[in-house]
Amino acid sequence: MNRIMECVPNFSEGRDLQKIDRIVAPFRGKQGVKLLDYSNDEDHNRLVVTVVGEPEPLRDAVLEAIGVAIRLIDLNRHAGQHPRMGAVDVVPFIPIRGVTMDDAIALSKEVGQAVADRYGVPVFLYEKSATAPHRENLAAIRKGEFEGMAEKIHQPEWKPDFGPAERHPTAGTVAIGARMPLVAYNINLSTPSLEIAHDIAKKIRFIGGGLRYCKAMGVELKNRGITQVSINMTDYTRTALYRAFELVRVEARRYGVGIVGSEIIGLVPMEALIDTAAYYLGLENFSMKQVLEARIMDE
Repeated sequence: MNRIMECVPNFSEGRDLQKIDRIVAPFRGKQGVKLLDYSNDEDHNRLVVTVVGEPEPLRDAVLEAIGVAIRLIDLNRHAGQHPRMGAVDVVPFIPIRGVTMDDAIALSKEVGQAVADRYGVPVFLYEKSATAPHRENLAAIRKGEFEGMAEKIHQPEWKPDFGPAERHPTAGTVAIGARMPLVAYNINLSTPSLEIAHDIAKKIRFIGGGLRYCKAMGVELKNRGITQVSINMTDYTRTALYRAFELVRVEARRYGVGIVGSEIIGLVPMEALIDTAAYYLGLENFSMKQVLEARIMDE
């Protein structure tokens, strides 16, 4: 593949393994498309798929998977810790090699139009594809979630970019756009208090005066009896993972709460982890050129 685009669609199903397998199936065994990873979370009740491919076959596979999810998922019966406004909640396209951000934006608009035409689901363009500044932030679009969107979508400022100005009765709405690579990074806290997790998230995210390129929210992990700060690092090259980790540690200390672990959801660029390892090991003048795997890939 000379032209590589990445797509990381998020589906509102993290518990029914048969449904998950059917949603992921369109990404398997396709020429010009490679399924890299998929992970489901029962507490979040969410599925995150990472797939790469040449733009055209990737587009077709994504549209097929979206159709499957729309048929299988009824948000009237859906509950989970992660905010959601659609059966297919968000579909970002990320340029990787031989393609530009403009290519990703064009592909996102093509897919958005097709989703509206084929499935009758309203589409909002977000991030780099957004048609207005107030639509760039996914959290702003998704505010009110599936339930609130029934009324929100009738407001002139929230008219969909594609499709009817009416929430789909079972599949809701979807955000589709182009963006830079992000790292989905969760930090687990030694407390069952969702209020504490929410408070910490508010303090570390950019919109609350925290770290630039950091989005965060508090999430309850009922099956483990703890909570977590669920984070999206939207540009790991400018705000490193270790900064988020350390700021969560500092803010948690005021509540007498500790960190019991952290996790990466989906795939992560090697540079993001190397940067954090170099920080904690105190490495001086270290660069990616010293990483064996990186040198092999360059050969």
